[in-house]
Amino acid sequence: MGPFAAVFALVFLAPIAYSIYLSLFRDQLIGGTTFVGLDNYTQAFQDDKFWASVGRVSLFLVVQVPIMLGIALLVALALDSGRLYGRDFFRISIFLPYAVPAVVATLMWGFMYGTRFGLLGDVNDAFGVSLPDPLSPDLVLASIGNIVTWEFVGYNMLIFYSALRVIPHSLYEAAEIDGAGQFRVIAAIKLPAIRGALVIATIFSIIGSFQLFNEPSILRNLARNAITTSYTPNYYTYSLSFSGQQHNYSATVAIIMGLITMVIAYVVQLRGMRKGA
Repeated sequence: MGPFAAVFALVFLAPIAYSIYLSLFRDQLIGGTTFVGLDNYTQAFQDDKFWASVGRVSLFLVVQVPIMLGIALLVALALDSGRLYGRDFFRISIFLPYAVPAVVATLMWGFMYGTRFGLLGDVNDAFGVSLPDPLSPDLVLASIGNIVTWEFVGYNMLIFYSALRVIPHSLYEAAEIDGAGQFRVIAAIKLPAIRGALVIATIFSIIGSFQLFNEPSILRNLARNAITTSYTPNYYTYSLSFSGQQHNYSATVAIIMGLITMVIAYVVQLRGMRKGA
């Protein structure tokens, strides 16, 4: 275990320790880098921009994750049912968007969202209508959710489908003898059997939601009035560090977000794996 422990300490523990170290200092015009203790954390807890970004990704999590996982689960159940013609084609087609890099996917959808230069603008001109702008301040979060859902439905579908394929067929045979229909089989056999996969996919999705960065950072070039540099916590830390040169405060925000994500993911894991949940 020595080589693994060394690599783990180097690439995981050391950066966390260094971030905690940075969060205890502050660069000042007079005096240079000064030890300030927990002052950066106090500032973060009073930072309206930070908490607005946390609220934004929390709303994103509550709305987008259930929709994405629900679609992925329905697709996985359809593929596993054996009644879908062309199952292999649909499985590959649904998984394919996950193979598209996030940057490319966001640029592609950003072009389609454009009302002046993209697909939506062409539709408006062709039919003489004025459809709502997906990159407006009121709709841009939903537009980002659509991109993320398109990207990760296939990934989560594969997790669920793999879990479904290892369920013993003897259970289905027993259910058929008892006269159970498809919906009863799904509720009584399939969903309980893949609960672990559901929990894992939910935890991954929670972590991904709090780490939201690529989509808003790229779409900002197309929707500057809707997306600010503090739109999500990750984008905020990036802006603080690389644009604002506030490395210490950026490390503080990152540490707080890491703790928030860890606590929520842990609670979901305990709740999801508890017997009778």
